[in-house]
Amino acid sequence: MAAAWVRLCALVLIGVSSGAALAKDKTPSAIVVGGGLAGLTAAYELQSKGWQVTLLEAKSGMGGRSGLATSEWIGNSKAQPVLNQYLDRFKLETLPAPEFVRTPGYLIDGEYFSATDLATKQPATAEALKRYEKTLDDLARSIDDPLKPQANSTLFALDQINVSTWLDKLQLPATARQLVNQQIRTRYDEPSRLSLLYFAQQNRVYRGISDRDLRAARLPGGSPVLAQAFVKQLKTIKTSSPVTAIVQDKDGVTVKAGSVGYQADYVVMAVPLRALAKIQMTPGLDGQHLAALKGTNYGWRDQLMLKFKKPVWESRARMSGEIFSNTGLGMLWIEPALKGGANVVINLSGDNARLLQAFGDKQMVDQVLIRLHAFYPQARGSYTGYEIKRYSTDAGTGGAYLAYGPGQISKYWRLWERPVQRVAFAGEHTDALYPGTLEGALRSGQRAAGQVQDLLAGKSFEPEKVAPVAAAPAANTSKGKGGFFSNLFGGGSEQDDKADKAPVKAEPEKHEEAKHEGGKQEQPGFFSRLFGAL
Repeated sequence: MAAAWVRLCALVLIGVSSGAALAKDKTPSAIVVGGGLAGLTAAYELQSKGWQVTLLEAKSGMGGRSGLATSEWIGNSKAQPVLNQYLDRFKLETLPAPEFVRTPGYLIDGEYFSATDLATKQPATAEALKRYEKTLDDLARSIDDPLKPQANSTLFALDQINVSTWLDKLQLPATARQLVNQQIRTRYDEPSRLSLLYFAQQNRVYRGISDRDLRAARLPGGSPVLAQAFVKQLKTIKTSSPVTAIVQDKDGVTVKAGSVGYQADYVVMAVPLRALAKIQMTPGLDGQHLAALKGTNYGWRDQLMLKFKKPVWESRARMSGEIFSNTGLGMLWIEPALKGGANVVINLSGDNARLLQAFGDKQMVDQVLIRLHAFYPQARGSYTGYEIKRYSTDAGTGGAYLAYGPGQISKYWRLWERPVQRVAFAGEHTDALYPGTLEGALRSGQRAAGQVQDLLAGKSFEPEKVAPVAAAPAANTSKGKGGFFSNLFGGGSEQDDKADKAPVKAEPEKHEEAKHEGGKQEQPGFFSRLFGAL
C-alpha cells in the first residue's frame, strides 16, 4: 500500500514538473494591430525573436500613411539611422541625391529661387529668413535634453504659447513670413495651432543636422518599398480586419476583428490615436489616456500628385527637392515619373487642408493647376492626370501626423511610450524624438517589440512620477536687455525690449493678408485666403 502511494506521488510530481516545463517552453504570442511601418517593424522584430505573431490591418493594403511620391528623399545615417539600418538589412537600393536637391528652394510670385538666388535677388527676404533661423536656433539651444523639453518653468511656459504668436514678435517682412508659415504648416500644422515648446523641441532634435543630411539619397518607390520588404518577412497577416475590441485578463489578451476573435499573450497597438479611440478596451484606459485620444492635435494635410507628359518648368537642376511657395502652391517637389514624364507632388497643409474638406478632388486639383498654369503656361497642355490622398478627412487618422498644440506637452508628453498592462503602443505619435517621420515609426516599432519582451520577462512599467513645474513668469515681465524671453522673441534692440514689456497680443481668429511692397492692402478673395501666404 505504501509502495503504491509513493508511486502515485511520484507520478503527480512528474506531471507537475512536465506542465511547468511545457509552460516555460511555450512559444510566446503577440497580436500587432496596424499594418503601417510601426506595426510592421514591431511584428518583424518579435517574429525574429521567435514569437508567434499575427498582424491585423483594417485596410486592404499595407504601409499605412505612405505618400504618393514614386520616390522619396531620405536622410543619411546621421539623420535617420534606424531607417538606413533596415534599408541595408533588406538590401534596398537608394540613389545618391544630386547636390541641387539637398537644400530647399523657393517659388516667390511665380519665380523660382535657389537659396543662393534668394541672397542675391531678394536680400531682404534672405536676411529675414536668416534672422528667423538664428532666433529659432537660440530657442532650440535653450533645451538641454529633447526628451525633457519642459524641464524648467521657463520652458514649461513655452508650451502655453503658439508658434504664430512668437512669429508675430519677430516682425518678419511679408514674403519671409509667408515662406516660414508654409514651411511650418507643411512639416507640422498651422503655426497658430502648434505649441512653441514642441516646435522648439523638434528643432533641438535636428540641431546640427543640415538639410543636406535630410535629403542625402532617393529611395525609388518610396516608403511602400520598405513596407513590402517587411511584409515578405512576416508569416501571418490579416488584411481587411478592423479591430473593434480588446479584452485583457491575467492569462492573455483577446482581440476581436469582425466576427473573429484572436488570442495572444500580448498586443502591440500601432494605430493613430483617432483609430485607437474607436476600439473598445477592457479594462478601459484611464482618464489621461482618454483625454489624449480626443485632445491631441494632428497636423492636417492633403497630398496630390499632378502628372505631366514632360516638364514645363525650369530644368530639373533648377526645380527639385523641397520648394516652399508664397503663392498658394503649398510645399512641392518635382520628381521624374517611373514611366516617363514628370510629376509634381504638392502638400496642402494646415488651415488650407481644413478649408478644402468641402471640395471635391477634381475641384481641388483644378485650383492648384490654375495657379501652376499661371506661372508655367504650358502646364495645361502637358497635364495628363492626378492622384490624391486626403489625410485630413481620413477617419482612421484624423489628420496627417502628431503635432502637439499649446498646452499638450504639459498634459500628454511621452504618455504612449509605456505599456498599459498587456498592451504596448507604437506609431509615429509615440516617438518623442522623431514623430511624423519614417524614423519615428520604425523606432517606435522597435521599442514596442522590446517592451513586450520585457513584459514576458516580468518587467513592470510603472508611470514616471513627474514633479509639478511652477508656472513661469509672463513673457512681458523680463527686465533689461538680453533677457531670456527678449532674446527668444527676437530681442536685443531697445525697440524689441519695449515690445517685450508690452502685453503679447492674442492671436487673431483670422490672419491678416500680407501687404504688398507698395503698402496697399490687397482685398483677399476666397482662393487667396485658401491658398494664400498667411
